[in-house]
Formats: sequence, C-alpha cells, structure tokens
Amino acid sequence: MATDVATRAESRGSGKYEQLLERCRGMPPVPTAVAHPCDDASLGAAVEAARAGIIAPILVGRADRIRAVAQAAGLDVAKYDIVDAPHSHAAAARAVELVRLGRAELLMKGSLHTDELMAEVVRRETGLRTDRRVSHVFVMDVPTYHKPLLVTDAAVNIFPTLDDKRDIVQNAVDFARALGMERPKVAILSAVETVTSKIPSTIEAAALCKMADRGQIQGAVLDGPLAFDNAISADAARTKGIVSEVAGDPDVIVVPDLEAGNMLAKNLTFLSRADAAGVVLGARVPIILTSRADTQRARIASCGVAALYAAARRRAGLIAA
Repeated sequence: MATDVATRAESRGSGKYEQLLERCRGMPPVPTAVAHPCDDASLGAAVEAARAGIIAPILVGRADRIRAVAQAAGLDVAKYDIVDAPHSHAAAARAVELVRLGRAELLMKGSLHTDELMAEVVRRETGLRTDRRVSHVFVMDVPTYHKPLLVTDAAVNIFPTLDDKRDIVQNAVDFARALGMERPKVAILSAVETVTSKIPSTIEAAALCKMADRGQIQGAVLDGPLAFDNAISADAARTKGIVSEVAGDPDVIVVPDLEAGNMLAKNLTFLSRADAAGVVLGARVPIILTSRADTQRARIASCGVAALYAAARRRAGLIAA
C-alpha cells in the first residue's frame, strides 16, 4: 500500500493547483479554526498551510495531545494559538464558536469524523447555517484534463432533491468564480444525454438548465443532461450530435447523487492519478476537509482554494458576523 501511494504521489502534479495557489500570494493568512488536529496528518496539514502563508491556524483540541503529536512529528506549534478542548466533540463545537465570534474566517477538519464536525456546523441555534444548502466540492487536478475540474456533491448530500441541487450548483458557481472562472461552464451529469422519464436525473438536469434560464441559478452557463463521455470530451459530443458551449470544456461537473460523485472522484484519483482538494460550501465560512489519504499537494490546495473563497466573500462583505 505504501508503495502504491508513493507511486501515485510521484506521478501527480500538472501545475493546476500551483496556478491557483499563485493567486494566494500577497494575501494575508486567513484565521482558521482547526477542529481536533490530534494526529500527524491533520496537524501537519495545518502547519504546512501556515508555513505557506495561506492560513493562520487556531488549533482547537486537547492541548497536551496536540503538543505531543507535534513533538513526535517534528512540528513546531509554539507560534500558533491553542484552544484547549477535552475531546473531539467539544473541539468541533468550540471551533464553530470561534467562527461565530469572528475570530476565524475558515473552519478546518482535524482528526475527527466529518459527520461529527458537520453536526456542529448545521446545528440550528449555534451552528453556521445560512439559507443555502450545505454542499461539498472537490477541486480536482486531473493530469489528462486541461484545467481544474470541480466535482459536486460527492461527500455531503446523499440523495439531493431538485431544490437541493439548485443550491449545490449555485454554491459551486460562486466558488468557481472566486477561483477566477468568470463564467463557469457547468455540466449536469446523468447516464445519458437525452431527457427520459425512466431516469429521473435527466429530468432534474433539464430543470436545472431551465432554472438558469429563468435566473434561479446565476453566473454560469449550464447544460444537461450530459453523459460523462460527452460532458468531458468534445469529440464524444460531436459524435452524438450535441451542440453545446459546455460539452468538452466544463469547469464544474454536477453528479446525480453522492454515490455517483464519490465513485467518480475516486476513479479520477486512483485511475487517472488526480489530486482532489475538498471544501464544504454554503455555511457562513468555507470548511476545509482533508483526509489521511490526501497528498500534501491536495491538503495545501484545499487550504488555498478555501482562502481564495474567503477573500472573495470578504470583498463582497459576506464574512461571518
């Protein structure tokens, strides 16, 4: 397994993340509440992003454990604020509170389960809910694709409704625009490119496109339903007779449900040797999700794209109150 991960890591890196991270140069580090960074992977990700000047971490968790992990991993955390919390659940709650208090503009997952952190995020009275549905976006560096590719939602919404998908698309569009994609091209995926009552996701794809026509989704051009081949390949689209501004050149791929999205993202990661940076959108602040399986590039990129989005929200006057 170690050899497999090392091989994948060596073969990655097509420069797309580096182009995005270049946009972070000159930006002040973004205050970031890191919930329960109590293993070497999560603490190391926060420290590396801080060294890169992307975030200013506030480490929330058992102080003695954080320092012990840092010492064992050879990480210097003396310069970072540490907010003591007795266990992972308390760390999640305290990290969310720091955002609500305005001390942090980003929230970052440490070594706790995603569900544990998200439960605090969506808590009605003390969480970070907005009028938008919370959703996840992978920013993927696929070596065989010509630009960064956003895939949504592959991690939060299991079987989203049409109204959920409207928010999922708008979240991704706003995020893409913050990353410099002025008018993102959004491909709504299904198994086929024609509308049929036998496959409900084709009907929802068509409805989303009409919603964009009516201004219910703004800032992007949508097309769907599209099968993955003609969404990603202009040649495949021409073969099928599809005339589309999106087909063959999407910035954003919207999947029918979490199962499809998760399988697509992991296929791209393990078969196409892609990196996958992950961010949760739709809350008061962007939420950085990293895992032990992520490469260092992906971890830094997750922090970088979240910082770019936070900066865009700050300019628009949308930072957490």
